Amino acid sequence: MNPELIDILCCPETKQTVKPADREIVKKMNKLIAGGKLRNRGGKRVRRNLDAALIREDGQYIYPIRNNIPVMLIDEGIYVKE
Repeated sequence: MNPELIDILCCPETKQTVKPADREIVKKMNKLIAGGKLRNRGGKRVRRNLDAALIREDGQYIYPIRNNIPVMLIDEGIYVKE
């Protein structure tokens, strides 16, 4: 993703900055998706693997990047499970 675009994006709920999530987090989330155990904030089961993601500054939520487009909607946010 274009770094300049990331610099202007923020969490739509808290306005915290976001940065690219590391590969381990994306891999962990994709494993949960494959097991049918991941829901977004809107309550819908996440069915499609993440290409990448942006993580909120506090590390609590990620926002998916699909087809190189960040999905910055509150309901599409995914809680980062420990």
